[in-house]
Amino acid sequence: MNETYAFIEAEKTTHGVALLCRLLKVARSSFYAWLAAAKTRTARRAADQAMVHEITVIHVGSRQTYGVPRVHAELRRLGR
Repeated sequence: MNETYAFIEAEKTTHGVALLCRLLKVARSSFYAWLAAAKTRTARRAADQAMVHEITVIHVGSRQTYGVPRVHAELRRLGR
């Protein structure tokens, strides 16, 4: 469904949103809700990438010996 909404976003300058939504059989309100949530998705993606970086640093810092329980404990110790 994200691809459909992304297509509408890309083509809305050429064609009307109402027409595109009707042709693609999606509700306009759903498209606008998806559009409004774009900032939230971007923020979540950035937070996830930061967490992956922290996990990698902890794992490499342990000489790649820490598994999930120890990495989790270290993250909790750091307040994450």
